[in-house]
Amino acid sequence: MTAEPVVVREIHVSAAVIADAEGRLLLVRKAGTTAFMQPGGKPEPGETPADTLARELDEEIGVQVATSELRHLGSYRASAANEPGFVVVAEVFEVDLGAQHPSIAAEIDELRWITRADADDLEVAPLARTYFLPER
Repeated sequence: MTAEPVVVREIHVSAAVIADAEGRLLLVRKAGTTAFMQPGGKPEPGETPADTLARELDEEIGVQVATSELRHLGSYRASAANEPGFVVVAEVFEVDLGAQHPSIAAEIDELRWITRADADDLEVAPLARTYFLPER
């Protein structure tokens, strides 16, 4: 008997690494979910990863960032926080908000600036927990 091939179900997203002056990472929690994750989301048809992130940041946390100001950090894979059995494939960008202050909008219920120590008491999405939480 031969083993069935494992089918990896992927969700492609763009995600932001946004740190404040104290080095804390900005995470958001979407309505109806329990995990905190990086701001970002899924592309619409024809969008580049940078276009997706700029749109999502405006929609989710009310900040405007030019795609030319996004610094691509690479492509990362992790288990999806809210879709069991899926893997998130994220194009991740470092984002400098300048003087802008993020606020809750669209489907976002909560946002927090956190350190790795803060994450001990929170459900944090695997992508953020594995790759981007600061060490302090």
